[in-house]
Amino acid sequence: MQDLGKVDEIVKSYKETKTPLIYILKDVQKEFGCLSDKILTRVAKTTKIPLSEIYGVATFYSLFTTVKKGKYIIRCCNNAPCHVKGSKEVLDRIKEYLGLEMNETTPDNLFTLEFTSCLGLCAVAPVMMINDEVYGNLTPEKAVAILKDYKMKGQANA
Repeated sequence: MQDLGKVDEIVKSYKETKTPLIYILKDVQKEFGCLSDKILTRVAKTTKIPLSEIYGVATFYSLFTTVKKGKYIIRCCNNAPCHVKGSKEVLDRIKEYLGLEMNETTPDNLFTLEFTSCLGLCAVAPVMMINDEVYGNLTPEKAVAILKDYKMKGQANA
């Protein structure tokens, strides 16, 4: 059961901020893992911002999610420079290793696989980002080795 009182605490911490909604949603998502209907309704009630406006913000920005994701979010760049330098092969190997398609999460909730727009690292393409860490000059083998490290770390901390 979620303690929605934590939502109220987060909202209150931004009472002096001129436009606090994005900060509130960021902190609430960090606390609960996603912005569920129940959570967004509580944010609307507490902030007195219309729920439709809150949903608009929560669904517009790609770093917000209304569904639970894995502990490690793998974002693979699919822009032209990465594609030309082999991102499709890297992505195919990641999908094979994890047994996932795009926008899916592993059954153990360890990994979620997503596309992202350009990460601005074309010089070291192909690239992927896992949470806030960026990895470049990937090969299919290097990508899987990185994921194996995360898997061991995630299972050790479980």
